Amino acid sequence: MSKKDKILVAAQELFAKSGYAGTTMKMVAEEAEVASGLVFHYFDNKENLFMAAGSELIDTMILYLRDRIADSANGCEALGAFVEAYLEFTIVNEKTFPTLIRCSPFSDDNPDLDRKKIGAKFRELIDMVEEILLRGIEDGSIVDLPVTQTAFMVYANIVGAVRTRFLAPYEIPGLYDEARDFILRSVQTPRLIAS
Repeated sequence: MSKKDKILVAAQELFAKSGYAGTTMKMVAEEAEVASGLVFHYFDNKENLFMAAGSELIDTMILYLRDRIADSANGCEALGAFVEAYLEFTIVNEKTFPTLIRCSPFSDDNPDLDRKKIGAKFRELIDMVEEILLRGIEDGSIVDLPVTQTAFMVYANIVGAVRTRFLAPYEIPGLYDEARDFILRSVQTPRLIAS
């Protein structure tokens, strides 16, 4: 792993654990076992490091999601695979994923950060949901719904489940499975519900 990658992983873990305000560049350097100057060399300041840490996680997630939906037989199956893979990704990356919760455009943890830049990166995930919904509408596995609004509602349900798991004091058995099933029941055509 390169020193830059070590810095990004350390930053993801620290931002996830301590938040933006509670993380310093010095802490990141110590965690990555590199000189503080090297962190500044690569990222200039904490905001740039935070944005890079979040962007890298989203890029990794998108590759993971695309791989998981690649062999889906129809749009509805792809949507189920997308939701399941997204939620699974949060568990597999439990030490770093909360960075995305903290830098999300659906969070007010950091109101001074460039929310348009953050929003554009997260929009890539919503765009994937739109692609899947369009595919499902075209192949008849998803009912004809307003695509953009439905994509945001699907994503909002995913975000709600993730935030509940990571931030709320509740232990809800089967929450992720029910989130996936709820989303699918909400969009699939009646003929799929019956089967």
